[in-house]
Amino acid sequence: MSAATEKSAVATEQRTERIKPAKAKREWTRPGAIVTSIVMIPIGIIVGLPFYYILVNTFKTQQETAAAPLALPTEWRLDTYQRVLEGQPIAQVFLNTLVVTVVSIVLMLLIGSLAAFSVIMRRSKLINVVFVIAFLVPGQVTLIPLYRLFAELRLVDSLQGLIVLYTAGSVFCYFLIVGYMRSIPGEMIEAAKLDGAGPWQIYWRIALPLIRPILITVGVFQTMWVWNDFLTPVVFLSSPQNQTLVLQVYKAVGEFSVDWPAFLALSVIALLPMVIFFVAMQRYIVNGLLAGSVKG
Repeated sequence: MSAATEKSAVATEQRTERIKPAKAKREWTRPGAIVTSIVMIPIGIIVGLPFYYILVNTFKTQQETAAAPLALPTEWRLDTYQRVLEGQPIAQVFLNTLVVTVVSIVLMLLIGSLAAFSVIMRRSKLINVVFVIAFLVPGQVTLIPLYRLFAELRLVDSLQGLIVLYTAGSVFCYFLIVGYMRSIPGEMIEAAKLDGAGPWQIYWRIALPLIRPILITVGVFQTMWVWNDFLTPVVFLSSPQNQTLVLQVYKAVGEFSVDWPAFLALSVIALLPMVIFFVAMQRYIVNGLLAGSVKG
């Protein structure tokens, strides 16, 4: 490369570097961007205020929380967390919640994807109708019949029974997965059949790898639902050794008084894993939804 060519390339690169900040500045000063910022910043503050309230008051005493709940603590104390960790079976309830969440999500994704695969393979409308009916029935309506049924099966007050209840979330998984699975080329499935592959091999080796983005997206949504669910555990669980994190937070509310710092510290312990999980998986959620919209 000649010296003149190198000099021209350097000059072009320098002009490009000068243009980039100017272009970014113009984008930020456009009227649409300014209006968006004016609207979104107050909304962000409103959304973030409860999290600030919860976190700040875990470092205060009961008296400080009652006197100035939104003020910063005069002294940053970890006594509340120490008292909660020593006085509550946090390790046990955390393990219960983790086991229920992981096993339930695996079963939901497996059942939902298998149901979607069977609909795609056989073009059967019966399964779709059954899932639509199941989706339309509110879960609260079935609580009493389910409780009586589970009592007869001796699944009340057990983590196994709770996992079985959460597998009903397979209906939601099915509706998101089946639309994504329809984007799989039929020629690929037909070629696998000609090569002698059975339904299970086609599902495991072809369909499952192709629908991985939507499986991750659905798995994140369902994980947050199961982890934060209160209604199902409070109805079907009663023994202290079977409690979940959300129930442990609920138990911190007394009949006549509430230890607010302890209650909020338990809330932070229950929320923190899901906040970390959601932030870590956020890009997979976006990628899964965008891939589904493009393919569909």
